[in-house]
Amino acid sequence: MRWKVALLTASDKGSRGEREDTSAQVIRELVEEELHGDIVDYRIVPDDQDEIRAALIEMADYFQADLVLTTGGTELAIRDVTPEATLMIAERIVPGIPEAMRAQVMARSRKGMLFRGICAIRGRTLILNLPGDPKGVHEHLMAVMDMLPEALDQVKGLRKENEI
Repeated sequence: MRWKVALLTASDKGSRGEREDTSAQVIRELVEEELHGDIVDYRIVPDDQDEIRAALIEMADYFQADLVLTTGGTELAIRDVTPEATLMIAERIVPGIPEAMRAQVMARSRKGMLFRGICAIRGRTLILNLPGDPKGVHEHLMAVMDMLPEALDQVKGLRKENEI
């Protein structure tokens, strides 16, 4: 099965064309090579809760992505609002996935504790926040890549409860 993946970058400079979106390229490569998924939607929006929220709703509800990966807006700056926008549209949260990402990154650098990304479910879509830099994207995503297919199976209802 090929997973349908949507990619959302939250970046003021990226949305104005002032910065190349290198993190999205890292995600694209990992999705295709490691997850065996297809990017069904990709967009860059400013660091604005309303725009992030609207994009997440459209990706989950209209494009019916199995997985939405966000990059950017997960640190402590005042404009970093991706986790808050994600929580606003979430039906349920999945705390273990970002906990595993933080634990893996913190084993190398204590700066990992400043990552505020979350993981949530909307309908049959798993939404996962990632950092905005290419190295951080790679580290965080690879920390949980092996569990994403099982998580997606469960969210999509492809596993019976007694199989878990």
